[in-house]
Amino acid sequence: MTIIDEYRTEVRQGNTTYRIAVATRSGDRAEPRVTVTVGGAGPDGEPVADGRLELDAGAVPAVADLLAASLHAFGGTGGPPRRRARDRAAQQGRPWSDEQDAELEHRWLAGEGVEELAQRFERTPGGIRARLPRVGCDPERPGEYLPAPPSRRAEPVEVS
Repeated sequence: MTIIDEYRTEVRQGNTTYRIAVATRSGDRAEPRVTVTVGGAGPDGEPVADGRLELDAGAVPAVADLLAASLHAFGGTGGPPRRRARDRAAQQGRPWSDEQDAELEHRWLAGEGVEELAQRFERTPGGIRARLPRVGCDPERPGEYLPAPPSRRAEPVEVS
């Protein structure tokens, strides 16, 4: 059995319309195949872009980077847009669970530092610093809670 997934898009830039279709075919082969078809037509229907590329699915990231860099260099645009580093933290951007919040609070109060916590939770140091106040911990003072705001204090504090 062969399974085909396809993504198509069309973009108009000025009087020119560009089309791209990316299709994956999986079935009897161990590695799925990807076919990229590109086309473009000017205002009078004259072709301005036409091509087809077939490759193994595993080669797609490398070929995509190569094509983007080559086309940007040839087109004089100064290079492709910057992308995030590939070595980003595994849990970066994912929601925190109640259990993780409790563990973060416990470990911070036990004296673990931001770098240790970032490694433990597979997050960035900035993500840890941003999360600490949400669990009541002071990111500027390791091992301590944030002070309670005046509206939450049981007894008024006298200022002398």
